[in-house]
Amino acid sequence: MTHHIVNFLRGALVHYGYWAIIATLLLENAGLPLPGETALLLSSFLAYSERDLRLGWIIVAGTIASALGCSFGYALGYYGGRPLLDGIQRVFQIKRDSIARGEKLFEDYGGVTILFSRFVFGMRVLAGPIAGTLRMPWKQFAAFNVLGAMLWVTVVSCIGYFFSSRWNLQIGRASCRERV
Repeated sequence: MTHHIVNFLRGALVHYGYWAIIATLLLENAGLPLPGETALLLSSFLAYSERDLRLGWIIVAGTIASALGCSFGYALGYYGGRPLLDGIQRVFQIKRDSIARGEKLFEDYGGVTILFSRFVFGMRVLAGPIAGTLRMPWKQFAAFNVLGAMLWVTVVSCIGYFFSSRWNLQIGRASCRERV
C-alpha cells in the first residue's frame, strides 16, 4: 500500500510539480489525513536528483499551502464548532481521547501548540480545526501558524534534500567500485 502511495505521489510531483505539493499540503493542513511529509521529502529528493523542482520554491509553495490550509481548518472549526470536530472524529476514526489531549495542549500552551503540532502527523491535521473550535484569537493563531508552517516545511524539505545528496553519493561510489 505504501509503495502505491509513494509511486502515485512521485508521478504527481513529476507531472504537476509545485501544484502537487500545494494541493497535498493545503488539503492535509485543512484537516484531511494526507501524506504531507512524504510529499515534501519526495519533492525535495526530486529537486536534488532530477532538477525539475527547486528546493527554494518547494519551501515557498509548501509554506504558503500549509499556512492557508491550516487557516482554512481554523475557519471550519470556528464556524463549525464542536459538531464539526465530532464529525471529523467519527469520519476519520480518531479516538476521542486524542482530541481531548489536543484540546488540553491548546488550553495549556496556546499558540505554541500550533507551532509544534506541525511536527506531529495527527496533531497537524487537527490543529486548525481544534484552534478554531476553541476560539483561539485569530492574530495569535495566524502568527504561530505561519511561523510553524515555515519551520516545518523548511526542516522537512532540507532533510529530504540533504539525504538525497548523501544517497546519490553512496550510489555513485558503489557504481564506481563496480566499474573498477
